[in-house]
Amino acid sequence: MTQKEEAVKEEGISLEQIKRRLDNLDARLDAIDTMVTAVAERIMKRPLSMEITCPNCGRTIEINLVGDEKMRR
Repeated sequence: MTQKEEAVKEEGISLEQIKRRLDNLDARLDAIDTMVTAVAERIMKRPLSMEITCPNCGRTIEINLVGDEKMRR
């Protein structure tokens, strides 16, 4: 018996369970990727301005990202 087979026996997990878990993880990662891509595309269509306070010195840093569409009022 190989070391991998022994480890699987010790854990009590079948190869089918491992495959099912990996498939579920793959589906979840695909869903997350789709959501992040959609949000990034929406954000990049408009200008975005963020103000962040440095935790070390307390200074406020302004970050501006320019998109390819103008903001509507």
